[in-house]
Amino acid sequence: MLEALAPVGPLTSRRMFGGVGLYAQGLFFALIDDDTLYLKGDEALRPAFEAVGSVQFAPFGMSPMAYWTAPAEALDDPELMIDWARRSIAVAAARKGRSK
Repeated sequence: MLEALAPVGPLTSRRMFGGVGLYAQGLFFALIDDDTLYLKGDEALRPAFEAVGSVQFAPFGMSPMAYWTAPAEALDDPELMIDWARRSIAVAAARKGRSK
């Protein structure tokens, strides 16, 4: 799974939420929990995630978080996975910019 994300640049990881948080360019853009990859989204990207059948990350019965299951077709298509990852990185960058 991580190999498919290598083209977005060097990745780092940190344990969190009982899973692993993934960072690219210092931006938290994805997480892995129970062998499922979740990508960061926002309200603008939500319709695209919904259109491909992705569901939001909601650990321990909590309210859904801004992370969505990676589209199934992207798991088998490296170019599509990179496209989705780049969208998630852009969301993370925009959020970081708003928090300054």
